[in-house]
Amino acid sequence: MFETQHLQNTTLLCHPAYKDELTQQWFDANYWQQQDKIVGAKKGRATAWFFKHQQLTGVLRHYWRGGLIGKLLSDQYLYVGLKQTRVYKEFTLMMRLLELGLNVPTPIAAKVTNHGLIYRGDIITEAVTGAKSVLDILITRPLSQSELKAIAVTLSEFHNHGVYHADLNINNILFDDTGKVFIIDFDRGEIKQPHASWQTENIKRLARSFAKEQSRNEVMHWQQSDWQSLVCDYQALLKT
Repeated sequence: MFETQHLQNTTLLCHPAYKDELTQQWFDANYWQQQDKIVGAKKGRATAWFFKHQQLTGVLRHYWRGGLIGKLLSDQYLYVGLKQTRVYKEFTLMMRLLELGLNVPTPIAAKVTNHGLIYRGDIITEAVTGAKSVLDILITRPLSQSELKAIAVTLSEFHNHGVYHADLNINNILFDDTGKVFIIDFDRGEIKQPHASWQTENIKRLARSFAKEQSRNEVMHWQQSDWQSLVCDYQALLKT
């Protein structure tokens, strides 16, 4: 499924295709900057660094805490074993989603560094080619009916497989350069028994994301009829 390297205070998880070349330096943005291989960055609550290595365009992301606790502990998490870390859970979930044939970025590697009861983590995924988030598109133009349908199809596929996304929002739904829809950021995600209760809450969270971004952006090409069309298609494809 994936390779695991245990080093002093550090565990590396690695996609089999990269096991012979992965080093701890891969998780250091300065390492890629020194080689002039940083090709972009996405600012948010934390910066995601895009780097180019041979045929790979990778996305390096450090795990940071959010909310009030984040102001105190920043990037520190309680360590009670590797398999209980958010890093391990996200990496293994994404590997499983790939096996299921779902549209997620390929997980490349992850790192867990622990000192006593504290750990910090990083993850590298493959960048989605030509990625534009739903928000990126809506700021410039409306979504077409085929694009709305593509989002609905993708959401229903994930939900039919029992995939719960902890932060389903329009920044985490991407179109690649061929028009295929991907979902990213599976921190705290999991596979559950498909059920209308959590699926409905997931979709409500997405609806709140549209409303939130519409309130904070002066121009956003989105209207209620678009949402109704998306949800109608999604519900028609849902198996539960």
